[in-house]
Amino acid sequence: MNSIASPLQAQAATTVERKHQSVWKIGAATMVGTAIEAFDFLAYGTAAALVFNKLFFPNFDPTVGTLAAFGTFASGMLARPLGGIIFGHYGDRLGRKSMLTLSLLLMGICTVLIGLLPTYESIGLWAAVLLVLLRIGQGLSFGGELGGAMLMAVEHAPPKWKSLVGSMPQMGAPIGVLLSSGAFALVTQLPEASFLSWGWRLPFLASAVLIVLGVFIRMKVQESPEFMQVKVHQKTAALPAREVVVAHLKPLLLTIGGKLAEVTLIYTILVFSISYATSRLGFSRSDALHALIAGSTVMVFTIPASGWLADKVGARRLYVFGGLLLAVMAVPLFQAIGSGSLTAYTVAMVVALSINYPLMFAPQSNLYAAQFPAELRYSGISIGIQFAAAIGGGLAPIIAATLVAKYSSIVPVGIYVAVLGVVAAVSAWLMRPTANE
Repeated sequence: MNSIASPLQAQAATTVERKHQSVWKIGAATMVGTAIEAFDFLAYGTAAALVFNKLFFPNFDPTVGTLAAFGTFASGMLARPLGGIIFGHYGDRLGRKSMLTLSLLLMGICTVLIGLLPTYESIGLWAAVLLVLLRIGQGLSFGGELGGAMLMAVEHAPPKWKSLVGSMPQMGAPIGVLLSSGAFALVTQLPEASFLSWGWRLPFLASAVLIVLGVFIRMKVQESPEFMQVKVHQKTAALPAREVVVAHLKPLLLTIGGKLAEVTLIYTILVFSISYATSRLGFSRSDALHALIAGSTVMVFTIPASGWLADKVGARRLYVFGGLLLAVMAVPLFQAIGSGSLTAYTVAMVVALSINYPLMFAPQSNLYAAQFPAELRYSGISIGIQFAAAIGGGLAPIIAATLVAKYSSIVPVGIYVAVLGVVAAVSAWLMRPTANE
């Protein structure tokens, strides 16, 4: 008996090991893709804060020029819901894998073209028009990327690891921030004239290499097993977005409410705070970017740690705690950011990026996937998170800049983020719990 059982057990162990390796391979593939997309998307945000007001809107006074640059940033965010609807539709009908590869290609093409754009000095108003169009292309791409990557990770993961594996595509965000801010930290060492002339273009052009790598890795992964079951049982919906709105409106609205605080926090930190630090506090571009790099470096480790913790205590519970913690900490964090002390600014950036943000960001894949059936999941998640991104992330730098201009203080920005923290906590509490809760 033992001689027969032994080979069978060995074969079973080998199968399990291969499955686990496949899970981590899928997680790594989603992480690489989201890192590249985040690099491309956030490179624009950094450039909007540092140079686009000077190169594409030079006829405006500095404040209006900055708002115009943030407006083009917002155009990409506002395009993300449309991208979520389009990619979600085909992701629920044709599969997750093909849509993820397509979204990566679209992002890469738009980003490289931004690096090649002539400025206002060369072609006048058309420079700003083309910039907005390419930014919209980026938004459409990113609208389909994150939801699909979250699903690929969660739908491949075993039940006890869904939040941890689901946090791997989320890890791509800080890696993308590091790549983007690191690239800009290097090119900002150039003389001012060289940086404004050609240095700012290098991060955009360099992304072409990353895109080729990302597409190659994406083409090697397998389709989601849960989507394959949907196809086998012929459960695909004709119009997934309509089905989500008609039959699953409550979880869709809760997803939007849960996402708002996190996405507003991250884009206020990544885009507005850099502009605020350099234009109002007198910090150098390098100082502001170094603080961003420090926070993002720690975040690479705290996101999977938060994913692991979510598997232990429950994704919904951790999300509620993260929202409440942000509500308590938002005002002190922004007071530190606006204090004028580089040390306080750096500490606040690190805390916001490595503690407040991961507690809500890491559990999202597992928590949001639990809100929708498999045949509508790509659409449900993508529409929910991208509408929140358009409302929260797209408007965050504009709202923050407007509040500071009106009240001559950064504290109202902290109050704004704190209120959204409460909204996130309540939304998460009302969500359907995950399997381990």
